[in-house]
Amino acid sequence: MIKHGSSRRNFIQGSAAMATAFATVRPALADRSNELNILCWEGYNSAQVLDPFRQSTGATVKAESLTNDPTMINRLRAGETNVWDLINVNNPWARKVMWPEGLIKELDRAAFEPFFDRMLPAFKPPYKWAMDDSGEHLLGMCQRFGPYSFVVNTDKISRATAEDQGWDLWNDPANAGKYGILESDDWNVFNVCCIAGIDPFRVHTDDEVAKFGEVAKAVFGGAKLVGDIATNNQALVSGEIDFHLTGGTYSVSPARADGAVQLRGITPNKGPMEGGKGGISWIEVTSMVNNPDLSPLAPQFLQYVQDPATAHTVAFAEGTFNPVAQMANPDCFSLFTAAELDAIQWDSLEEEMAKSIEYDIVPDYDRLLDIMTSAKREASAG
Repeated sequence: MIKHGSSRRNFIQGSAAMATAFATVRPALADRSNELNILCWEGYNSAQVLDPFRQSTGATVKAESLTNDPTMINRLRAGETNVWDLINVNNPWARKVMWPEGLIKELDRAAFEPFFDRMLPAFKPPYKWAMDDSGEHLLGMCQRFGPYSFVVNTDKISRATAEDQGWDLWNDPANAGKYGILESDDWNVFNVCCIAGIDPFRVHTDDEVAKFGEVAKAVFGGAKLVGDIATNNQALVSGEIDFHLTGGTYSVSPARADGAVQLRGITPNKGPMEGGKGGISWIEVTSMVNNPDLSPLAPQFLQYVQDPATAHTVAFAEGTFNPVAQMANPDCFSLFTAAELDAIQWDSLEEEMAKSIEYDIVPDYDRLLDIMTSAKREASAG
């Protein structure tokens, strides 16, 4: 998924000030039975998703969309646990960070675990990323997911060639000037590691860090452009570039839905991750914030988005389009048109997820991010 900026460390001070200001205007333990605040990725903040819930409950629902998991979590750390009721982030953060730090509450397993029984087979309970390490506490609900490595214009590079060459596309000097880079700091750290032949999700040696720096300079130095989803998709359609990182179903689906089916998210056949896997996938987990004045609407909203019709709306909410775990339910799957299934590359989804390792936390992320940011700045200045 798209992660912009490097504010992981710098955001905390501003977040603390914001939380303090919020607390001064909201009475302690106010009646929040008619109020719900959601911190999320785009899609859950869409009127298409929220308006039916607002109308059925009469509630005031506010949702803020950010595009960086660490930033959202830092806001809770900085005191905004008294602001938000639900937080929607990628899979490792609930289990590995937010639960151990006391930032989220557990869900009622009796009420929510049956929903997992109706999800796609990979999500059958007890689903690892929705549980704590002990396997006793349910930490959140799953919905959107997908493979996310890079995107090609198959009129320029065939799917088979892209899958076979994989990350080495960026190691070929002949491809300089033929690709774009999506502004997505944490995923770009993952990708540069893969291009360097390094598993992103473990502590790296000094030699590996040095190799990462060399590859980061080459990758950013050879880029035709660095931009957002729309910029990269348009450049692919126009022929300005032939491929780009980071990308996948999440980023290319809007262009495919508009008819540019020659653009395709690619999952490499091989790579440096555990088991020789070449791709990386993401799974969103939505959790209840450890708010001392948690809205009673929080669990109700989590149940609402599990409804087959609502799940389809979430999958195709404005912005980006994605598979959802609820597609195992025939009542949900039947709502997807053939064009929608094609937009989200349903034909290869199972295969691509099998070739991907699941998004995880990079232990030395800050060090690698600083190196990559320097390489990006150097390329921009040049």
